[in-house]
Amino acid sequence: MSRIQLPASIDAAPAASRPLLEGVRKMLGSVPNLFRVTANSSAALEGYLGLNGALAKGMLTPQTRERIALAVAEINGCDYCLSAHTYLGKTLAKLDEAEIAANRAGGSSDAKADAAVRFAAKLVRERGQVSEADVSAVRMAGYSDAEIVEIVAHVALNTLTNYLNEAFDTPIDFPVVSATAA
Repeated sequence: MSRIQLPASIDAAPAASRPLLEGVRKMLGSVPNLFRVTANSSAALEGYLGLNGALAKGMLTPQTRERIALAVAEINGCDYCLSAHTYLGKTLAKLDEAEIAANRAGGSSDAKADAAVRFAAKLVRERGQVSEADVSAVRMAGYSDAEIVEIVAHVALNTLTNYLNEAFDTPIDFPVVSATAA
């Protein structure tokens, strides 16, 4: 059970969050619990949706975005996000079980994606304190400065949802996957 209010419906959410939740419902066909919990603050929900939407238009592929989300969720021990991104990784990004396992371990079987996931994992583990060599390694794998900035932004976005779900014990509404880290 969530530690804070989990609106049972869009109509039960704070008034300022309702149009945002309606947009989520139209886009996804349902309103996952992450959005319901975040809806307690329309400002937080608007901020999350805004950054998520902007990054979806960025340069990183959907597969790389899911790989990063899986690595971050595993490191942060967020079962909600690990469950959600395992589901999304399989169904939307078409990642196979071996790739998902590699992502959860902080890498990838794809050489270019491996550099991005390793960099993302290091950002989380070192709380952003990466070296010039770390930045150079991801650049040498073929990522532009814009893409490297997006990797950092995806780490931040996923850390936000990890922390929301862990702090408030958001009920998992995806097939459950448990983290081995944390």
